[in-house]
Amino acid sequence: MEYVQLTISAENDLHEILIAELFDFGFDGFEEQDKQLVASIPADKFDFTKREEIEEILRKLGEAESVMKEEIIEEKNWNQAWEKSIKPQTIGKFFVHPTWTKQEGGIDTIELIIDPKMAFGTGYHPTTRVMLEWMPEVVEQGDTVLDAGTGTGILAIAALKLGAGSAFGFDVDEWSEMNASENLYLNGVSNFEVKRGSVEVIPDHEKYDLIFANINRNALAEMSGDLIQHLKPNGKLLLSGLLLEDEEAMLNLKSLSDLDHVETKTHGEWIAILFQG
Repeated sequence: MEYVQLTISAENDLHEILIAELFDFGFDGFEEQDKQLVASIPADKFDFTKREEIEEILRKLGEAESVMKEEIIEEKNWNQAWEKSIKPQTIGKFFVHPTWTKQEGGIDTIELIIDPKMAFGTGYHPTTRVMLEWMPEVVEQGDTVLDAGTGTGILAIAALKLGAGSAFGFDVDEWSEMNASENLYLNGVSNFEVKRGSVEVIPDHEKYDLIFANINRNALAEMSGDLIQHLKPNGKLLLSGLLLEDEEAMLNLKSLSDLDHVETKTHGEWIAILFQG
């Protein structure tokens, strides 16, 4: 099978969000390089309209992001090439690494073994990093946790390793349910249920001490009202997947007006916002 391969100039901290966007367009092969992302899609799924839409996404991300090269290639083992780019990293109290690396974390770090699918939720993206760095401050012993858009399950697994009592995660992407379950097993944690879908799969009448949602502004605005219905009194809501310019809009959402804005933390141009009931 022939593939269209795009070589995209993009800062490293934008790779994960770009992969998420391109995955929705039908791209299924990714290779991360320094300040470049190589993305591949079956040739019969690519056309001029998609090319223009991708260019528009890149323009919104910044002037430096652009398609450097477009070429036709033969199929290859994308996952093998991509896995070579995933490196261990220390994020706050956590040492995050896939199973295929041998490096060990520091003596005071908490190990998170995350084998990702297509680079989602590896911890590379600034929004994942700021959530993980903040988590020891917001997770309390025995907390019940809801992880909206769980991806690889990295945030829920981190919360359980910090002492949360149980977690429920959901995601619309079909790979997430299996991948999060695999990572749950790798980390030796339990009391974590994952389902495919959106807010409709949250157990009826269930209330949570802590709700995470690391998605994007539009999705957060759309589902925030439903998430609040599942937040316990005095519970905490931690949102990310947001840019600095999104803060005002999120703080002014009617659905969040009954919550207190505790703090906003930044990581470059990205932010996370903590609310409390």
